[in-house]
Amino acid sequence: MPELPEVETVRSGLEPVLRGRRFLRVEQRRKDLRFPLPERFAERLTGRRVVAVERRAKYLLIHLDGAEVLVVHLGMTGRFTVSERRGVDGCILGDYTYEHGSDTRHDHVVFTMSGGATITYNDARRFGFMTLIPENRLSQHEYFEDLGVEPLSKELDAAYLAARALGKKVDLKAFLMDQRIVAGLGNIYVCEALFRAGLDPWKPAARLATSTGRPTSHARRLVDAIKTVLADAIRAGGSTLRDYKQADGSSGSFQHSFQVYGREGEACARSRCRGVVRRKTQGGRSTFYCPNCQR
Repeated sequence: MPELPEVETVRSGLEPVLRGRRFLRVEQRRKDLRFPLPERFAERLTGRRVVAVERRAKYLLIHLDGAEVLVVHLGMTGRFTVSERRGVDGCILGDYTYEHGSDTRHDHVVFTMSGGATITYNDARRFGFMTLIPENRLSQHEYFEDLGVEPLSKELDAAYLAARALGKKVDLKAFLMDQRIVAGLGNIYVCEALFRAGLDPWKPAARLATSTGRPTSHARRLVDAIKTVLADAIRAGGSTLRDYKQADGSSGSFQHSFQVYGREGEACARSRCRGVVRRKTQGGRSTFYCPNCQR
């Protein structure tokens, strides 16, 4: 599933062709994706102007005139293709794991924008979804009301992590994967951040705080690691978890910079460490770590 850097890469690719443009035509080819599309979906979008294109956690937020927001979640296989002229191969935004996106049978929604761009949403497994939410109700909506802070915002600092971790027996990885604490972090970048911070994924989250609730050095290192690994991944265009054959520059390359994720049995990336990367199942997901470096 695309994680925060991949969704941010999609957002930045969509923004130039959406912001300030109007939906001239919306072609809805089925009634539902993961969930039913809103009633009169195409009709309600047609003619609307896009005010801003933002991201919250792993959601795309397309703000419309009339104080309404088109919310998009890519699910497992959702992707957008942007073409400047209909019928011409365009820039692919998404498609991080699966090959299905080349099959036009999975083109479910097509947006024709003023300015000439055609944006096609393709989703083979249909785990993605779209909905329309009034802007003034966005933060109270069930998708967003319990989300924690954005990891790249100033709200995520050592003091915040310490306050949330005080007395918590849950392990560090599960703590970071909890979307109610930090929004948008997924398995790949949690593994990478914990490695960069030199922290054992199985140690209790309480080690981020002193007995009085002040942040420890572990908390400060972890915040720096989270922000750095996400920023590096965004600059690299996210992580593409397969060989990407298109030559349009849309594939992410951060997978070539993984220091632990997917590197089971390989030598630790730290030059002075003689450890070997291991993989264990933790909370139903694979955790990659160096037992020597991460204490």
